[in-house]
Amino acid sequence: MEARQTHIDALKCIGSQLIVLHHFSAYGPLADATALAAPALMGWLYNDARMAVQIFLVLGGYLALQSLEPLSTRPAADLARSIWRRYVRLALPFAAALLLALACAALARSWLSADFIPAAPTASQLLAHVLLLHGVLGVESLSAGIWYVAIDFQLYVLLALLLWLGARSGLRHAAVLAVMLASLFHFNRDASWDNWALYFFGSYGLGVAAHWAGLSARPRRWLGLLALGVLLALALDWRTRIALAGATALLLGLAHLHANSLHWPKGLAHALALLGRSSYALFLIHFPVLMLANALHAKLGLSGPAAGAIMLGLGWAASIALAFVFERRVEAPLGRLFSSKRPV
Repeated sequence: MEARQTHIDALKCIGSQLIVLHHFSAYGPLADATALAAPALMGWLYNDARMAVQIFLVLGGYLALQSLEPLSTRPAADLARSIWRRYVRLALPFAAALLLALACAALARSWLSADFIPAAPTASQLLAHVLLLHGVLGVESLSAGIWYVAIDFQLYVLLALLLWLGARSGLRHAAVLAVMLASLFHFNRDASWDNWALYFFGSYGLGVAAHWAGLSARPRRWLGLLALGVLLALALDWRTRIALAGATALLLGLAHLHANSLHWPKGLAHALALLGRSSYALFLIHFPVLMLANALHAKLGLSGPAAGAIMLGLGWAASIALAFVFERRVEAPLGRLFSSKRPV
């Protein structure tokens, strides 16, 4: 279990760092200045690093199954409590980070005029964010990448319902896999669905399928079928994001099979555990740091590629450090109010 958790932490670390660096490459004068110093790297981060979200989608399904599958045969009230706990475990740290983002945006606006810094929000805008409905309602986002928080909750609810309803008809596996394939072959090919769970359930479902494959009597056969499904979806419509999701799912399945043979140096395992545990916090708080770093760069009158790259690096490092603090002092205490277990 330790080795398995370590490789999951490694994937969380890789995914979260790439997403943060994608946002740092996309917004403000720091991105522009650093692009002059390292155009190829910044171009790759801007164009391709955002696909790392697929790692989290697959991991989300893989981990959510562990808590939801035992509930599939229990009363509906137990399922509803699990969904509520998932909401508060996502929404309370999200709301705290949103308040930080609003404060940082107010300060940044006084130093830098830029489109990526959000204006002061309305009450309805705040309510839509707290209820995780900002995407489906078309409300302007108050921070970068926070569409994912709402999608994660939608995906969790959809998986919970599919497992619970499927268990009552004896079609639990079939229900989940059918919706996964529908997403891969139809919904994920239509961008008009990208505010809804069905668009992303292909990747999420691949994580579920990888977990089931690892537990089956013939895991390699099921992993082969999983790979075949991904290849057919890609043959119909090539999507690099789905290729990455498929590769991540296969990696998880194979790592599950070889968990006992995976050995990580203790120091590396500890570092990855810290970074993995704070990955959600990093996702939540890096944009406030990004705004302040760009605003401070403008306030100090700095210019040139070197100054921009240094300030960007400092902002990245500050985001990682603040994420450790936020996870320990905000996210974890809020989580303990509702459950003794960490969220999946």
